[in-house]
Amino acid sequence: MMRRLFFILLLTASLAKASQNLVLIVSDDHRYDLMGFHPEAPEWLETPNLDKLAAGGAHLTNAFVTTSLCSPSRASVLTGQYMHNHRVVDNQRPVPEGTRFFPQYLQKAGYHTAFIGKWHMGHEDDSPRPGFDHWVSFVGQGDYFNPTLNINGQKKPFKGYMTDILASQAIEWFHNTRPKDKPFLLYLSFKAVHYPFLPAPRHHGRYQDKPIPYPETMANSEENYRSQSRWIRERRYGIHGIDHMETGAFDKDPVPSFDSLYWRFCETVHGLDENIGRVIKTLEPVTADTVLLYMGDNGFALGEHGFYDKRDAFEESIRIPLLAYAPGRIKPGTVVPEMVQNIDIAPTLLNFAGVNVPQNEPRMDGESFAGLLLGQKKPWRKHILYEYHWEWNFPATPTCFAIRTDRYKYIYYHGVWDQNGFYDLQTDPHERHNLIQVPAYREQIVKLRDQMFTELKMSGGLTMPIRPPKGDQFYDRKLRR
Repeated sequence: MMRRLFFILLLTASLAKASQNLVLIVSDDHRYDLMGFHPEAPEWLETPNLDKLAAGGAHLTNAFVTTSLCSPSRASVLTGQYMHNHRVVDNQRPVPEGTRFFPQYLQKAGYHTAFIGKWHMGHEDDSPRPGFDHWVSFVGQGDYFNPTLNINGQKKPFKGYMTDILASQAIEWFHNTRPKDKPFLLYLSFKAVHYPFLPAPRHHGRYQDKPIPYPETMANSEENYRSQSRWIRERRYGIHGIDHMETGAFDKDPVPSFDSLYWRFCETVHGLDENIGRVIKTLEPVTADTVLLYMGDNGFALGEHGFYDKRDAFEESIRIPLLAYAPGRIKPGTVVPEMVQNIDIAPTLLNFAGVNVPQNEPRMDGESFAGLLLGQKKPWRKHILYEYHWEWNFPATPTCFAIRTDRYKYIYYHGVWDQNGFYDLQTDPHERHNLIQVPAYREQIVKLRDQMFTELKMSGGLTMPIRPPKGDQFYDRKLRR
């Protein structure tokens, strides 16, 4: 008890030195390893500003989402809750009435709060949301070029590239709109690098013909699929598969379309980094008083298992980039190996601000990792949970639940006549070999399976949300012929 009290006092003292200004930059579909400094990134990828954040702050090397899909993940960031608690299950559903976002607690504590960018919870609604004093957003996924933005309730058309425009909006807010006598939260939410990957014209072709590090599991070979679930092989020929007509057959095109997809992705990342640099430079006058986090909203497969996209529970889908920068508080070059998730963002930022969630408010599922950033050892989770529910508009990926430890991952596929997944991430980091049928792992598999379902049941995660079809959905077209 005394040791725990000492830790709390030590953490409180450390955070008291930290600034109250908070900046959260969120990108879309940016996978965990596509940053120039990352050892698994292609050597030609240029992200000098993300590299600067990592070198001058902390890189959280094992950061994950609880759901690898735009809207559910963003709702988890804002609420600190699992998808089954905040109920934003897919990209079409609005946020339920009465949902509490962490910026609302900051407002009550005297913060000025600004949201700029992609909201995407309530697909056709870009109106200002609770918790923000300044609002700049757009409908749904938005447009890479010449967007129309909703600025505090007023629609305004813009000419140019979306990533440039959003960064400029943040810079204008910083100089001309924010009160200078209040601490602030800037929540900058980029559309980039969401599929289809469209770089700024000035960067289009920048990486053309650069060597691509094709993943081991990309080849359509029996070795890659011998032990895997059947839906995995089938997905490569369906939506979000590299042999689907949307991207063209990878092994037949003399200039494979996958290559263009990869190069455009990296060029879009480069443009994102360029604009993050503009924002970092703008913040220089208050850097000593600011804590900045950068993260992706979900991962993205680039050929792994024959996929592009996210949704599934493989590493490329659920892992995200996560960097923290606070000169004078976070030691340069800090590496945090503990498993953190998007549900931890809200409690961490509130922790840095010294703001507590009232006891009568909805409970957050996440924990603050502020102490980990400050180099303080503390008890931390030994596993993470993952959930995704099948979507009728993107039917190639089944409902899946997963539990991941620092070594093993168990995946349960619901509603398909198929086998589940079990992987040893220490000996098989690329998840080539599904060990679900290997007798030697039976005890470990059952233990993880039971633990996962017990925790989901306790937190209300076993209620299946069903969304009725609308319009010309694929499975009833034959009935109308």
